[in-house]
Amino acid sequence: MKKIVLIGNGMAGVRTLEELFKITEEKFDITVFGSEPYGNYNRIMLSPVLADEKTIDEIMINDLDWYKDNGITLHTDSTITSINRSSKAVVDDKGNSYNYDKLLIATGSYPFILPIEGHDLDGVIGFRDIADVDQMIDAAKNHKNAVVIGGGLLGLEAANGLMKQGMNVTVVHLLADLMEMQLDSTASQMLLTSLRERGMSFKLEAQTQKLSADDSGRVKQIEFADGSAMDADLVVMAVGIRPNFSLAQQSGVHCERGIVVDDTMLTYDPSIYAVGECIQHRGLCYGLVAPLFEQAKVCANHLAGYGIGIYEGSVTSTKLKVTGIDLFSAGNFKGTENSEDLVFQDVARGVYKKIVIENDTIIGSVMYGDTIDGSWYFQLMKDENNIADMRDRLLFGQAHVGDSGHGAVDMVASMDDSAEICGCNGVCKGDIVNAINEKNLFTLEDVRAHTKASSSCGSCTGLVEQLLASTLGVEYSESPQKKPICGCTEHTKQEVHDHIFDNDF
Repeated sequence: MKKIVLIGNGMAGVRTLEELFKITEEKFDITVFGSEPYGNYNRIMLSPVLADEKTIDEIMINDLDWYKDNGITLHTDSTITSINRSSKAVVDDKGNSYNYDKLLIATGSYPFILPIEGHDLDGVIGFRDIADVDQMIDAAKNHKNAVVIGGGLLGLEAANGLMKQGMNVTVVHLLADLMEMQLDSTASQMLLTSLRERGMSFKLEAQTQKLSADDSGRVKQIEFADGSAMDADLVVMAVGIRPNFSLAQQSGVHCERGIVVDDTMLTYDPSIYAVGECIQHRGLCYGLVAPLFEQAKVCANHLAGYGIGIYEGSVTSTKLKVTGIDLFSAGNFKGTENSEDLVFQDVARGVYKKIVIENDTIIGSVMYGDTIDGSWYFQLMKDENNIADMRDRLLFGQAHVGDSGHGAVDMVASMDDSAEICGCNGVCKGDIVNAINEKNLFTLEDVRAHTKASSSCGSCTGLVEQLLASTLGVEYSESPQKKPICGCTEHTKQEVHDHIFDNDF
């Protein structure tokens, strides 16, 4: 049997194995090395775990039994220290050597830690894995003041989780706008207002200069370039990630900002593939899960020997995982010289939508407060659909363009089976439709349980419901349905409205 060694037991690498098992009946001798004591878990769902909204078991994608069932040898708590390309072997931290025919590197990324004085003190951590979450939860039991450095996506999710753990949280950000890589100033200010109302504090346009310790060596204070300071029992650095490619680089595999791969996910070594956050493809590195799953599918195709899969890069979208805050961003929301913006804002309802159009196609969007059509806009953008005939109703959502032949069910029914529905879990339309038909699924909960679609951030819930409607037809329309007001609750807008008035809130 062909020997495949996978370095990295994360979402990208293990997804590649899952895709490999789907497309070939050939048997492989597969060995996987992971530095953590777990199976493969959904790393993007660590924020809900920190916020006590999910458990570790609930975010586990492949438990230890899955590896046994698929004949995979898994080495947990194990790190590969060297790759001998000439002998096609890897060596682990215990000195054991393992041969391979094909090597797959999926070493992911690591959190960037600011190189300032005190960065190595106790109580100063990143936010990357289960161990980090455990450390934050433990800190919340005995300490009160947390500072999160970085007002981006990950930093705000960490701050929200620490607040849920009972800590006083201040977010320190270098710029005036939060999530400036995903939001324009209007949406950013709306987000800032909402988070402040929840009790989160902010120090914006602030440069961290130094961390100082107490007598025990634990961080106690953070100092800024303007001379100000604040108490901090816990400091979480969420200022970005860096591709983890040092192992590959030491072995002589060509690396730049990441491990350089071609469109087949092959490195400069014909026996070594790479996927995930550790790679650089066409000059770009990706830190979101959807591109990783797209890479995995292509890589599996070539590991199987089919040689027809091509990865051409990814269009990405973002959703903040903070319960009660609906936010969506995709594409080039800043626009170009030739683009124009369609904008809708309802200050009273806290709703803001901006769609950026160029040559009658969507090139970007930002949504705050009402993101129910985010997946639809994203699909229109990915498919480069001409939106000229629905332009005047585009801002009002998918439900308002049905008269032009672009109704919700019609739109989703016309998608290719390969169209991605759930970016978090890499579930395509065909996967969902097949599950509905073969397993007699009738509800959203059924689809979540069998395919994992809509089980993470929830932004694709609308598309999944439309797939149920288009696939089941009358059977679905006759079943009880209700559309939740947002992803954080099962209650409809009318139910929330009635509850407020019935209880004089």
